[in-house]
Amino acid sequence: MVSSGNTAVFDGPYDDPSGAAPDLADPAAFVEHDPYAYWDRMRRSEPVRWHPPVGGRPGFWAVARHRDVQNCYKDAARLSSARGTVLDVLLRGGDSAGGRMLAVMDRPRHRELRQVMLRAFSPRVLGHVENAVRRRADALVTAVVGAGEADAARDIAEHLPLNTVCDLLELPASDRPLLLDWNKRALSSESAEDDPFDALEARNEILSYFVDVVRERRRRPGEDVISMIAGARVGDEPMTEDDLALNCYSLILGGDESTRVTTIGALHALGTHEEQWRRLRTGGATVRTAVEEVLRWVTPAMHFARTATADLRIGPAEVSAGDIVTLWNISANNDPAVFARPRRFDVGREHNPHLALGHGPHFCLGAFLGRLELSAVLDSLVRRVHRIEILREPPRVYSNFLFGHSALHLRLD
Repeated sequence: MVSSGNTAVFDGPYDDPSGAAPDLADPAAFVEHDPYAYWDRMRRSEPVRWHPPVGGRPGFWAVARHRDVQNCYKDAARLSSARGTVLDVLLRGGDSAGGRMLAVMDRPRHRELRQVMLRAFSPRVLGHVENAVRRRADALVTAVVGAGEADAARDIAEHLPLNTVCDLLELPASDRPLLLDWNKRALSSESAEDDPFDALEARNEILSYFVDVVRERRRRPGEDVISMIAGARVGDEPMTEDDLALNCYSLILGGDESTRVTTIGALHALGTHEEQWRRLRTGGATVRTAVEEVLRWVTPAMHFARTATADLRIGPAEVSAGDIVTLWNISANNDPAVFARPRRFDVGREHNPHLALGHGPHFCLGAFLGRLELSAVLDSLVRRVHRIEILREPPRVYSNFLFGHSALHLRLD
């Protein structure tokens, strides 16, 4: 990185021996280069790094060490989520849903709404969906085994998480293909040529859809999650239709995209680490530990972001009130101070305090559900598959938020 005052030129790939830093706001940086060498350098030499303004964008802090990222997640009093939790959104001025959608709320309203949502997404309530999740995962895997070339994204990963969330929300099967298409367009794209307005249009379509659903559930409440939330009060007031629609939208985004990317990543990791696949298949490691290792290895959400509400110290850096702070899970989950041989995929890893699901007050609401879905896929693979063959190098998702593959052509035998 060559800097002058408050500007910078990013002129090298992640693994550039000169130490040049990538532009972390540019999705191409994560598609064209392997990021791990850069994060290794950053954790060692500048674990909390100021990323200067570029091209009119504001600057921001990047936090790389596990202990610093974890501490930031816990410090909700001085690191706010209300302006947005994704770098792109904050660089564009903040999230219009701030203070209204669970992911972009601060206490006390966040605590009150989260308690409502937790009742709907607790393991006790979700217990009845486990058999359905396992049946669906097994049917998806079984359909691919021995069928020749398949795309793990299209044939397995796209169907399980979205259908599970839609089951909980009791959304019609006929609406689900459209919801899947909108959801994929809303968070990521296939290449730099994709129109960013397409993502905005997809988000608006999802919100419009849920406004209609919320109105119907308020007229005719059932036993589903939407009806449960629609009847709740937050801060002694009923939620507005728009606020309910925003939080349903959040459930679809959170419940589908990250699990889909993680499922694709699990198949890629097992297909490219034959000894680990053999170990899991023959009982040398448990599905439980494999699930946690897949989450660490894939880390589908590379970062989450916060805005400082007060001056504070993060590691060696002095952060000012108003600064954007990005917490890089992808780096924290490969920190050798915490994980032995972090770039070794180890399905039997026992000490695995990864941050793939976040930490602190905003810990992933759907963690139980995501783990269940991933466990169901791995269980079915262990029972039904002998060999996982990756047929070609998979394309990466074009995003500076999601890290993973948009397709994965393979053969299961």
